Parts: sequence; structure tokens; C-alpha cells
Amino acid sequence: MNYHILTLFPDMVLDGLNTSIIGRAADKGLLSIEAINIRDYTKEKHGHVDDAPYGGGAGMVMQAAPVCDAYHALCDRLGKRPRVLYMTPQGRVFNQKIAEELAVEEDLVFLCGHYEGIDERALELIVTDYLSVGDYVLTGGELPAMVMIDCISRLVPGVLNNDASAEIESFHDNLLEYPQYTRPEVYEGMRVPEVLLSGHHKNIETWRREQSIRRTLERRPDLLEDANLSKKEQQYLEQLKSGDEEKIR
Repeated sequence: MNYHILTLFPDMVLDGLNTSIIGRAADKGLLSIEAINIRDYTKEKHGHVDDAPYGGGAGMVMQAAPVCDAYHALCDRLGKRPRVLYMTPQGRVFNQKIAEELAVEEDLVFLCGHYEGIDERALELIVTDYLSVGDYVLTGGELPAMVMIDCISRLVPGVLNNDASAEIESFHDNLLEYPQYTRPEVYEGMRVPEVLLSGHHKNIETWRREQSIRRTLERRPDLLEDANLSKKEQQYLEQLKSGDEEKIR
């Protein structure tokens, strides 16, 4: 997976991404991460990449030419036009399904806006996907890009030490992850559930699935509409909803 980040603040994204799991994966050659400074492509003698908006209004707008020129230079280098993701609160809200879709790409370009945004003509010319990390406004697209790159990278084979981790964490089958425990067995009077100490793998798997269903119902019931449940698990969910605790113990 090759990430190309078009940004005004390359140090910000590189310092954040070249650490921990993502940084180690890049060192191993499983990922490549480059930050392309949009300022390098301005023809304005003072290095400006923004100007006042036509029609008036507060703030400044990033000019189309430096953005497009930066992208076209990248295309010339790669010999193709890779998918361009624009970070904007106007886009689709990023989720695990989108991450899975993007993880199969060879190259992804993340376009990070600033100020009051980017000249619409640049967006129309190069952007393929409009994505958001939530219904709120940030000062720029760098943090959303880093969040998405972290999420997508976990799905790239070899990035996680245990590749199965990506399959059993939150949002697998549209369910939240079950509770996790480690030593000691008792902490502040709270015990690790007995089933996890039993060594009975089938019972542990059943308990974890039930805990995922219970937690999803409590914290993100909206996810259950598309959850992948067996007939028995669906019955368990209905019993949880009805509050019939005796039947599910």
C-alpha cells in the first residue's frame, strides 16, 4: 500500500505516521508514506497558495493550480491517476466498510485542505471520494487523513503481528469487540470471568460473541440492523431486548 498525502504541513503527518505499528510497517516495506508539500507547486513568488474568495466572505481559499499541479506531478511519476480522497465534513462518514474497500488499492492520495477549503475547480478535476471523520469541523485535513491511514493500514497483510486481530476487533460482523482481560485474575475485587479461565475454546468463543452482541446493543444499537448473526445469536439478541435475563443465563 502506497500513501501519498497532499498537504501544506508534511512534517505534521510524517511525524505522526512514522511511529508505532504504522511506522514499523513502513520500515518493513509493507507500506510507503510520502507527504507532498503543495507549496512546492505554487508559482507565486512569495510562496502563497491561497487567496481571498470570490464573492467575499471570511478567510482564505486554497488555489486550484498548486493542488492540481502537485497531483499531476504525482500522476506523471506513477504513470497512472490514483484514487484521490478529499478530507471534508461534507463527505461520507468514514467507517470500517470503507476502510476495507480502500485497503485493496495499490495507491491512495489524501488531499488535505486548509483555511476555508480548496477552490471547487480543483476538487472537480481530481477528487474521486469525499470522506469525513465526523460531523464537526477541524482546522485541516491532516488529522482525518492520519486516522484513515491508520485504520486502512491495519487491514494490509503483515502490518499487524497477528493478522487475525483485524478480523475480530470492533465492527467485525458489525458488532463491537467483546471485553478483554489480562493478569491478575482479581483486581480491586473484580474477577476475570470464569469462562476465560476454563480453557474451553468453544465456550469462550460463544461467550465472546454474546458479549459483543450485548455491548453493541448497549452502546451502538444502530449497528445491529446490519449485524451478521446466526439464528441462535438472533434469538439471544431478542432475549436481551426483552430483558428476559433468566433465559439467557
